[in-house]
Amino acid sequence: MGALLIYSLLPLFWLFVNSTKTQAELLNSFGLWFSGPNALWDNIVATVTYNDGVFVRWFGNTLLYVVVGAGGATFLAALGGYGLAKFNFPGKKAVFAVVLGAVAIPGTALAVPTFLMFSQMGLTNTPWAVILPSLISPFGLYLIWTYALDAVPTEVLEAARMDGAGEFRTFFTISLKLLAPGLVTVLLFTLVATWNNYFLPLIMLSEPTWYPLTVGLKQWSAQAQTVGGDVIYNLVITGSLLTIVPIIVAFLFLQRYWQSGLASGSVKA
Repeated sequence: MGALLIYSLLPLFWLFVNSTKTQAELLNSFGLWFSGPNALWDNIVATVTYNDGVFVRWFGNTLLYVVVGAGGATFLAALGGYGLAKFNFPGKKAVFAVVLGAVAIPGTALAVPTFLMFSQMGLTNTPWAVILPSLISPFGLYLIWTYALDAVPTEVLEAARMDGAGEFRTFFTISLKLLAPGLVTVLLFTLVATWNNYFLPLIMLSEPTWYPLTVGLKQWSAQAQTVGGDVIYNLVITGSLLTIVPIIVAFLFLQRYWQSGLASGSVKA
């Protein structure tokens, strides 16, 4: 357990330690300990103001992709999973097979076909090229599907229908509350996946103003390998530290609901 803890926290410690160093100290000091005056604040200011504040633009782009992409994926997974769990219709088993097959396909395998399709539609180099693929979460759909089977009792739905509630009213006023732990679990998975998404934006976007943080920071790092490029490793490291702060805050805020969702699933299993 101690080795696993060190393996997990050591990269974060390295990131924080080196964010406190200047460019010169970064290249001439031991990587796992502090050196010289603390330059963390200066590095943060330089990161958010470098190249006319493009880091802030990338941060806003990432928030846009996460809010619309991860939020939309969670909502669509809730609609699809609930419908598959609580309604019977022809072809339901075929849909089940398609969803299971989609869970097994990695997103990178679909990136190039998706690029070709979006290129034909004129959507490449636009935010929609990142948002639309993020709306599809087969794993989230499957998770909500299995969770809704027991979390939403059929007797409760029948009682609501007998009282005159329509299907949409039943879903939004009763079912969503009962599905809350499962929804938060799916939201956490899709949020992390969208925040860390790199390959899809890399091939979809050619205009730096639409880059997310992952692609933008990689572009900064690659400057050091070009002739006459500005070497800004200290800003890349500080930007990486700033990038993980929101995802840590989101995880700490949502983890109590996530644990509740996983515990409920284990009891049902």
